[in-house]
Amino acid sequence: MTEDIRQIADVVAERIETLILDGVLKPDQRLPSERQLSEKLGFSRSALREGLKLLRARGIILTEHGRGSFVAKLMPEPATPLMHLFSEHPRTIYDLLEVRALLEGESARLAAMRGTDADFILIRRRYEAMVELTQSGKEIELREHAKLDHAFHLAVCEASHNPVLVHTLQSLTDLLISSVFASLNNLYHRPVQRRLIDRQHARLYHAVVDRLPEQAKRAAVEHIHSIRDNLMEIEAEEQRIHRASLRLHGW
Repeated sequence: MTEDIRQIADVVAERIETLILDGVLKPDQRLPSERQLSEKLGFSRSALREGLKLLRARGIILTEHGRGSFVAKLMPEPATPLMHLFSEHPRTIYDLLEVRALLEGESARLAAMRGTDADFILIRRRYEAMVELTQSGKEIELREHAKLDHAFHLAVCEASHNPVLVHTLQSLTDLLISSVFASLNNLYHRPVQRRLIDRQHARLYHAVVDRLPEQAKRAAVEHIHSIRDNLMEIEAEEQRIHRASLRLHGW
């Protein structure tokens, strides 16, 4: 490879790396065809191929025969034994909610400060998709709702323009969707809690798009703390019922 080609390949690789860091290209996303990618980036296809070779060597791009090239997972996924422990021991949901409050509170604050008009359009789309599902009058499939709920929170995080925050949350996607599902499964069938969750999402959405950083952070943290407190109250109520039942039957 000549020096000129090597320099161009470095530039191509850097451009694609920036798109990945900025969340434009996401982990597991299939890259556009060579022709489309060369047109979008403004490089020749030969320069593009050399840039992709560099990215493959760095483990950032993976290529599968017959399927094309994909963005690699950038953050290590939680190990399978750890995932098993989290899924089999529901009490760990409180630890996850604690982490969510820390990460998503700051994400919301930064999104309100740094978000662009394009970010807010994406946030609005995610928010409206979630609202449309909840107001459709149909029986809600909770796993679908959990995915839309998570997508809304992730869109807010992406508007923070902090790649470390974004990729940290993306690496926890399975755990986060599980926590959202557990929350909805325990709370969303209760009318009071359902209305509260819907209001909290609306408050977070408006604080971010209205560029109110402290209100956005407070809305995100209060939303997650509210879920935590309500889950703990339900758990305590179930324990009271269980103890009363034991006494009733002579234990």
